[in-house]
Amino acid sequence: MANATYDRKEQYNQISSGLLQGEQIIAVYDAIGTGTGFIGLTDRRVIIQDQSFIGKKFAITSIPYSKITSVSVVSNKSWGGQFFSTGAIAIHVGTHTYEVEFRGSDKAHHVHNVILHYISRP
Repeated sequence: MANATYDRKEQYNQISSGLLQGEQIIAVYDAIGTGTGFIGLTDRRVIIQDQSFIGKKFAITSIPYSKITSVSVVSNKSWGGQFFSTGAIAIHVGTHTYEVEFRGSDKAHHVHNVILHYISRP
């Protein structure tokens, strides 16, 4: 998709190669910290690369928006401070939480808003 936003072409290509028929990529962002390699957003699901497996293995996890119970902004500042200051979000799926930290609060804001848009639809 020409309008998709992404940080690294190889991550975009990895998401692109696993799309379902008619599925569109919204964004693919590089993640920082241990565990998550990147997060992809499509019009159908969230795709997370988890690098926390032993032996340099990793998993690509697809989470349909219908399975996400909530999305949170993870911040070390008070509500009076800047809301997206840390550039991290948490995606809650049942009893599991995926935390993703970004370089830049604008990416966290975008991911949060896209997920919120899809999980709050009737």
